[in-house]
Amino acid sequence: MRIAFDVSQTGPRKAGCGYFAEGLIRHLALIDRENEFLLLPAVGDHFWDPAGPRQTCSIRQSNFRRLSTGRTFEEAQQLWRLPADILEARLGHPDIIHFNNFFCPYQLRSARCVFTLHDLAFLSHPEWTTEENRVSCFAGVFRAAGSADLIVAVSHYSREQFLQTFPHYPPERVEVVYPGSRFLDISGDGIRPHESLRPANYWLSVGTLEPRKNHRRLLAAYRRLRSIEPGMPLVIAGAEGWLLEELGDLRPDRDLMLLGYVRDEELLWLYDNCYAFLYPSLFEGFGMPVAEAMSRGAAILTSSTSSLPEVAGDAALLVDPFDEEAIFAGMHRLLSEPSLRDRLRGAAMSRARQFSWTSSAARMVDLYSKVARLPRFADSLATCGDVPPQR
Repeated sequence: MRIAFDVSQTGPRKAGCGYFAEGLIRHLALIDRENEFLLLPAVGDHFWDPAGPRQTCSIRQSNFRRLSTGRTFEEAQQLWRLPADILEARLGHPDIIHFNNFFCPYQLRSARCVFTLHDLAFLSHPEWTTEENRVSCFAGVFRAAGSADLIVAVSHYSREQFLQTFPHYPPERVEVVYPGSRFLDISGDGIRPHESLRPANYWLSVGTLEPRKNHRRLLAAYRRLRSIEPGMPLVIAGAEGWLLEELGDLRPDRDLMLLGYVRDEELLWLYDNCYAFLYPSLFEGFGMPVAEAMSRGAAILTSSTSSLPEVAGDAALLVDPFDEEAIFAGMHRLLSEPSLRDRLRGAAMSRARQFSWTSSAARMVDLYSKVARLPRFADSLATCGDVPPQR
């Protein structure tokens, strides 16, 4: 098969969507030497990474080829608005196109469409994001519900939420492929990102600075704990996102360290050496930082909501992320009960083994074979009279 694969968000400052795409395609390269892969550095008409044409994921292997999908945002937008026959010809006549960045076209005619579903937070809580992001994400998922031949959900939680939102879509066409941790089985010590940090002497939180990640309540709980148990700083690693004014007083001081976007080598050191990893996110489609922290044996406090219990299992202390008191109490327990911290650290590595990129890539190869055999979903809807035929 010839598979076109969206790597549009795998640039140097990638977040969850980009880490999923890069982790999956790099491990597909390790196990699949028979299918041909066409890497798409710019996908859709609403997302553009200026570094994309040069710095998104590239793989030097005989069955991999990188396409040019636009040197500018305008060129990329024009490409994805072309009629089906011209678009698919420009993309090398792929059998399958796999979209990973919330974009899904209507007009595919021959190629099967695979759509990665990361989350539906923009529907559940529209107040957590910008109108532009909300509209573009909804457009992509709505189109996928009407034309994608296979939905790849990153968790069972995301799968069930999609099926509840779009009950017409066949459940047998929605499959779960978990992300993995890029730090699983990595040796080495990493690079300390700041000279003042000491092993087992700081709290760590990782995530883009945006309301959904719940930094405001985390910081309030931390400052309350600091008033009775001073000493360990709170380290937050993550790029600035949106709606920063809603996050509260996120100004660095002697006890709060804002590192911004950190390199993988620095993040590895942070996971390996933190006293505990704190991730009281309000909503996750998967929660990749939790899987990463588990793969480094960190003691974890995370949320009892959305997909996070599915990911953490018994390897984390679960709290209500909407309850500042619960976050405070959980942190206090980790400080005052060393045996709890030790137990969570021991459980983390074992739990992390369930999120292997190698296993996910092998499952994806099987799913590509499955979707290639299926009739086109849009055609089946048109036969039923639910949607007009695609032209």
